Amino acid sequence: MTTVADSERLKSFVTALFQAAGSSSHEAQEIADHLVEANLAGHDSHGVGMIPAYFLHLRAGHVKPNQTPQRIGGDGAFARFDGQMGYGQPAANRVMDEAAAIARAHGVAVTTLCNAQHIGRVGAYAERLQAEGLLSLHFVNAVYHTPTVAPYRGSDARVMTNPVCIGLPGAAPMLLDFATATIALGKVRVAWNKGVAAPEGSLIDHQGRPTTSPAVMFEEPRGAQTAFGLHKGWGLAFMAEALGGVMTGGPRSGDGFTGERGLVNGIMSIVIDPARLIETQWLDAAMATLVDYVKASPAADPGAPVQVPGEAEALMRAERRRNGIPIDPTTWSQILACAEPYGLRAPA
Repeated sequence: MTTVADSERLKSFVTALFQAAGSSSHEAQEIADHLVEANLAGHDSHGVGMIPAYFLHLRAGHVKPNQTPQRIGGDGAFARFDGQMGYGQPAANRVMDEAAAIARAHGVAVTTLCNAQHIGRVGAYAERLQAEGLLSLHFVNAVYHTPTVAPYRGSDARVMTNPVCIGLPGAAPMLLDFATATIALGKVRVAWNKGVAAPEGSLIDHQGRPTTSPAVMFEEPRGAQTAFGLHKGWGLAFMAEALGGVMTGGPRSGDGFTGERGLVNGIMSIVIDPARLIETQWLDAAMATLVDYVKASPAADPGAPVQVPGEAEALMRAERRRNGIPIDPTTWSQILACAEPYGLRAPA
C-alpha cells in the first residue's frame, strides 16, 4: 500500500537517518530538506527514493560525510571547486553561495564543481540563486558504474541523463530543469518499483530495440535510455557532458576509469546579476506580459491548460503540502531497511 507522508515529519525522519549514518546535524538537515523538497515539487525521482542508493554508496566508501568543497582555482569572476566526494547537496549549496557572492561583485560568476556525489535536483540550486535575485544556467554531467543513455543513432549507453537548468528571478520566478534523457533515470526507477511501464520511446533493450520495460535498466541484459528530441536532445546531453565533465576537470564518460565510485556529478554554473542588464521593475512587468500572452493560447485539451516553466512544480507543492507525499511500497520498504540498523522508526 502506498505510504502518504507529511513533509515535515518526513524531513525529521530523513535528517535523523543521515545523522545516525555519520553526517553532522547541519549536513543531515541539508540533505533531508533537499530530498523532501524534490518530492514536494513532484520530482520523486530525485526525492527520498534516492536514500537506498546513497546508503549503498556510503557503505561502499564512495561518499564521505562532512566534507567541505575546496576551492582549487579561478580568480575574478571564475572559481573552481572540488567536492572531495562528499554528499552533493551540501557541496553544491556552498558553491552556489560562493557564486552568488562573486556575481554580486562582478555582475557574473562562472563556477565549476567536480568530484561531488549526487547533487540531486538541479532546480533547487537555481531556486537558491533566484532567492538572491540572480539568473543562472547549469550544465551537469554524471558518472556511475555504467552509463545509461544511448547516443542518437546508437544502440548502447554512453552517457548519463545530464541535466540542464535555467532559472530566471523576479516577481514570478521561472525555472526550467530537465534531464536530457527522454525521462530521468530516477523516473525509470519509480516505474520499476511501481511495476508499471515506462513511457513509449524512452528506453531501448540490449539490442537497441524500443521497449517500455523499466527492467532493462536494472537487470541483465542491460538496455539504455534514449535522449529526448532525437539529435537535439542528444546534442544537449553531449554538451552537458563536455561542460559538466570536461570543463570541471572531473570524472566523465569514457575517461577510462573501470572501478566503482558511486554516482558522481560535475556542474558548471553561470550566474548573472540581471540588474546589470535590465531594471528589475521592467523585467517583472515584461515577464508578466509574456506569461499572460502565452497562457492566453486556447488549450488543445481543456483539462490541460498552457503552463510556463516552473508552474507544474508550484502546483504540485501546494497539493502535496496539503495532502502529503505519496511513496510507493517498494521505495518505502527500502528506506525503512536503511533505517533499521539505527533503530529508527517510520514517522507516524
